[in-house]
Amino acid sequence: MRKALIIGINEYFVSENNLPGCVEDASSLASVLQNHANGDPNFSCKLITTSSEASTSNLKVQIQQLFDKSKDTEIALFYFSGHGFVESTGGYFICSDTKSGNEGISMQWLQEIVNQSSIKNKVIILDCCYAGAQAVVPDNYGLSANSILSSGTTILSASRQNETSAATKLGSIFTNLVLDALKGGAADILGNITPASIYSYVDKALGPWNQRPVFKTNISRFFSLRSSQPSISKERLRNIIKYFKSPFDSFPLNPSFEPTSKNPDKNNLIIFKDLQKYRDVGLITPVDTEHMYYAAIESKSCRLTAMGLQYWKLIKENKL
Repeated sequence: MRKALIIGINEYFVSENNLPGCVEDASSLASVLQNHANGDPNFSCKLITTSSEASTSNLKVQIQQLFDKSKDTEIALFYFSGHGFVESTGGYFICSDTKSGNEGISMQWLQEIVNQSSIKNKVIILDCCYAGAQAVVPDNYGLSANSILSSGTTILSASRQNETSAATKLGSIFTNLVLDALKGGAADILGNITPASIYSYVDKALGPWNQRPVFKTNISRFFSLRSSQPSISKERLRNIIKYFKSPFDSFPLNPSFEPTSKNPDKNNLIIFKDLQKYRDVGLITPVDTEHMYYAAIESKSCRLTAMGLQYWKLIKENKL
C-alpha cells in the first residue's frame, strides 16, 4: 500500500500571510498521485485544504498516522504547500490556527516522527519558504549544515533554508515542475519516475539564478513514485541482447534493412524497426554517420551508447 498526506493551506490566522494557490497545488498533486498514467491505482491520498482540518493539533495527528507502521505500507509520502517560517531553533510549518511563526509544526518534530517510523520508504515534499531547513540540525549558532535522515528517507524541498519560494498566478513554480515531472517529464525509458529523477527535472528547470531546490536522501535503492507511458516496451527492449551478442559489438547494416531501398528484406525490416526505436530512446547510435537511414544505405553499422550498455547488462543479468 502507498499512502500520501497532501496539505495545502491558503489562509492563516494572520491575514497578510495568505498564499493563494496552495490549495490548488495540493489538489493537483493528489489528483496526479492517485493513479499511474495507465489508470492503475497508485497512492491512497488524504487531502487537507480547509482551515478547520489544517489546525496544528489535527495536522500532528494526521502526520503521526501517516508514518505509523502498518504491515502493508510500502511508501508514505508527506506534501506541504503553504507558509514556512525559520529561526535559529529551526523551521516551522504555519497551520491555519498559527498566531506566530514558531507556534506552527516544527520541522524538527516532523523529522523525529519520520526517523522513528519503520516504514521502508518515506518521502517528504515541501513547497514553502525556507523548506531546506527540514532535517537540518540546529546548533548553538543557529541552523547547521548537517542533516540526520533515517534509512529510507527522502526529502525534496522547494528552496534552501534561507530562501523564499516563488509563485506565479498559475501557482507555485516548484509544484508545477513536480507535477510536470510526475506526468512523465522525469520518466526513464520504461516510464519509471523516482524522487531523484524529479529533483533532476526541477533542478534543470530552475537553473542557477532561481531559488534552489534541495534534495536529501538516505536510501539503498531507487523506487518509483509513479509510472508514466514507457518510451519502449519491455518486450522490444529485451531483444537488444539478440542483436548485440556482446555489449561492445557493432551491428552491421546494409540496404536491405531500409524499406525504401531497392531490395528490402522482410526479416531485416522487422529488426530495423527495433533498432530505430533504440536510436529514438538513446540506446544505440549509428557509426560514422548521423542517421540510421544512411547507416543502412551505406552498409555501415550501429553500436550501443553508454545508456544502452547499462540496459544491455540489466537484461543479460535477468534484472529487467
